[in-house]
Amino acid sequence: MSQDNIVEFNHVQKSYDGETLVVKDLNLHVARGEFLTLLGPSGSGKTTVLMMLAGFEVPTHGEILLNGTPINAVPPHKRGIGMVFQNYALFPHMTVAENLRFPLDVRKISRADAEKKVQRALDMVRLGQFGNRRPGQLSGGQQQRVAVARALVFDPDLVLMDEPLGALDKNLREEMQLEIKHIHEQLGVSVVYVTHDQSEALTMSNRIAVFDDGVIQQLAAPDMLYEEPDNAFVAYFIGENNRLHGIVKQVNGKSCEVELENNGGTVKALPVNVAGEGQRTTLSLRPERVEVNPTNGIDNSFDARVEELIYLGDHIRTRVRVCGNDEFVIKIPNAHGHARINRGDTVKVGWALQDCRALDA
Repeated sequence: MSQDNIVEFNHVQKSYDGETLVVKDLNLHVARGEFLTLLGPSGSGKTTVLMMLAGFEVPTHGEILLNGTPINAVPPHKRGIGMVFQNYALFPHMTVAENLRFPLDVRKISRADAEKKVQRALDMVRLGQFGNRRPGQLSGGQQQRVAVARALVFDPDLVLMDEPLGALDKNLREEMQLEIKHIHEQLGVSVVYVTHDQSEALTMSNRIAVFDDGVIQQLAAPDMLYEEPDNAFVAYFIGENNRLHGIVKQVNGKSCEVELENNGGTVKALPVNVAGEGQRTTLSLRPERVEVNPTNGIDNSFDARVEELIYLGDHIRTRVRVCGNDEFVIKIPNAHGHARINRGDTVKVGWALQDCRALDA
């Protein structure tokens, strides 16, 4: 195991019934000080991976290492890992300070040291004055802050977070995302975070592992995942995405030509994950990469009919009919110099070859 890795999964599998694998041959490392997010839909295996790392589930096959030591047989309370759950899991009969002192008492930390650590952890989440309150006297956001402070109070090397912001409203969730990100940067602690919310993953992570069907579909930095998805699942799951289906007519090195279904025309694209000429493919194209009334020399240009315009402040979400597709979306920046268009107009739309990725069918 590399000194730079705090966690390693080696060929880890998990089955609950002896037949179906919920996690399939997982090989994954978490770098020391990294914020790694496990992202995917319900049932994709991400939470099972977190629970095996925490010690609440046992791998059916393979080995998990923490700081170079195998931990498959180590019980949860002896792993020295901080945990934050969606339901906070605070003791309602204890004050906030007593909740934070609990993991320190378990570890036989002296009273004087414990008081200092509790105060430092509360100050870190901006709840320095709330030590004497009970959890029931706090808002949801404050309770979540206490849960984060309790996971950090004993200075663990690793903190696991399972959908910790799922119960909060949108504004509070976004505020807490930045708060957790800043605490991570400030402490340099390693974090493994589980969510099904892609914007949360993009905001907070150094790297994201996108799970589907018990397998990591792609593991990369947020910008790479968004800009350069490896397959149609990742392209669809991360961010908004226009999908066009067709047959690969020819492949020439770094470009290919795809004949779209429904007489949609021919598109030049980047061959990322295509089976070969004559095979089906899905084209992936981000809405913000499409130009309206593009300049000359663009690789792909088509006539489009404007079906719907939705004003969203910083951009106009524009749905057009183009290439035989009624659900094609363009994000037009709400900025000076962009021509106003109206519903029912016919406009030219275009995009560059490298922004259009030919992926698996």
